Amino acid sequence: MNIMKFRPLFLIISSLLLISSLLSIVFWGFKPSIDFVGGAVWELNLPSAPENSKITEIFTKNNIDKLVITKNNTKYHLEFKDITSDQKNILNDEIKKIDQNYQELKFETLGATLGKELLRKTVMAIVLSSLFLLLFIGRRFKDFSFGAGAIIAMLHDTFILIGSFSILGHFFGAELDSLFVTALLTTLSSSVHDTVVTFNRIRELKLKNLTLDWVNLANQAVTETLSRSINNSMTIVFMLLSLVVLGGSTTKWFATALLIGVVCGTYSSTGVAIPLVLFFKRNKKKK
Repeated sequence: MNIMKFRPLFLIISSLLLISSLLSIVFWGFKPSIDFVGGAVWELNLPSAPENSKITEIFTKNNIDKLVITKNNTKYHLEFKDITSDQKNILNDEIKKIDQNYQELKFETLGATLGKELLRKTVMAIVLSSLFLLLFIGRRFKDFSFGAGAIIAMLHDTFILIGSFSILGHFFGAELDSLFVTALLTTLSSSVHDTVVTFNRIRELKLKNLTLDWVNLANQAVTETLSRSINNSMTIVFMLLSLVVLGGSTTKWFATALLIGVVCGTYSSTGVAIPLVLFFKRNKKKK
């Protein structure tokens, strides 16, 4: 199966995805959660289970905006900007008017410093993992074009995932939080995993047939590993789709981020990493 003849198509698809992500980030930006910008988290148990609109009305009346309400039966998870103790007392009195038997389960405030620290460590983790993977894969395959191809494909998936959440945030209100960071780092791992499996098959085939050119080696390796990669990814995709459709609001966007990461990782192994290796090999041969 001559899959590498579709390299120009792979280039067009990746370019469109990357350009869309970049434009979305530039023009729409992101919707950061309180994990990054700071704020308050208030968890309540209201036995009467009032409508969210009644709670929203209380906050609007007291000029407290950016309210996010997550309801689970009689339990309410509220996220909003930081408030003073006086404002908190007023809110308590207003909530009591809605439900006399209400219980406060948790109230805590988060500073924006936590978000800055999380972002700094995430960037550091991506840079360090890219560097170590480049060295490890390049040394393991005795060819740094394999390491470069794997790292660029991994960064390709990372950027598309980040850009997709800019689009989802603009149209559907998806927020960037600590769970998104977890999904992002997981995507790095799943992206490299499939790529290394195919690279390893290319190396094995090269050792058996030294005269076979790199394009044919790539086609044969992809043909032998593609069904395994797709089957493996589909088992994860079905599970994540179930979480997106049937799961609660707290896990919906986390599962969505993982789903996008898995799909991108499966595609980039064949559509980005291997074409990049072939590009590096062709340029090296010309030189």
